[in-house]
Amino acid sequence: MTTGTVSKLEARSHDNPDETRKPDKATVEVNNLGDYSIGRFTFQPGWTWESSIKPVAKTEHCEKTHVGYCVSGQLETWMTDGTRITITTGDSYTIPPGHDARVVGDQPFVGIEFASAATYAKR
Repeated sequence: MTTGTVSKLEARSHDNPDETRKPDKATVEVNNLGDYSIGRFTFQPGWTWESSIKPVAKTEHCEKTHVGYCVSGQLETWMTDGTRITITTGDSYTIPPGHDARVVGDQPFVGIEFASAATYAKR
């Protein structure tokens, strides 16, 4: 497994992020730390990738790679081949390109993202 090198001791709060994006029913807060971008993705109840991010991404399905940790809520995710999972509080997850997703239930989904934060929901 390859890991990057970090050359600076640094911490930054997502309560005061470097960048905030707000597509429909979503907030994407990104901190840039050296060569890394870490995002806090908050999706409100009723959020779907199709209605919120597809108009920004302009692709048929999400083509981003996601690596993250679910802080709270539930996110049902499915691949174009029909494979489905529901990510829930406390889960670490990986999602390859070619998927769609929706929030399940009446609680927001909050995920910390390590792979796609730099470009997710960005025109």
